[in-house]
Amino acid sequence: MFCVYIIFSRKLNRYYVGTTDDFVKRLAEHNDIKHPGSFTSRGIPWESYLLIDDLHSEQAYQIEEHIKNMHSKKYIQNLKRYPELIEGLKSRFT
Repeated sequence: MFCVYIIFSRKLNRYYVGTTDDFVKRLAEHNDIKHPGSFTSRGIPWESYLLIDDLHSEQAYQIEEHIKNMHSKKYIQNLKRYPELIEGLKSRFT
């Protein structure tokens, strides 16, 4: 199973949205300095903000793309504040 994850950097005051089948491993990779030129290396430490889990791979990629296309911190914050929005995304992208 896959998940869409949203992580937050206090240093950058920014969110990062991604998809993975192993969130713990992926978060560790974001917080590793193996790739010093990458966007996420500038925001270390990243912390977990929101997980949307129990998704099939295609569903996860579609939800990730939708969230990114919104270009909105407020939308991301509302996803956490209103869980029914997440359920709506899961239903929309089946």
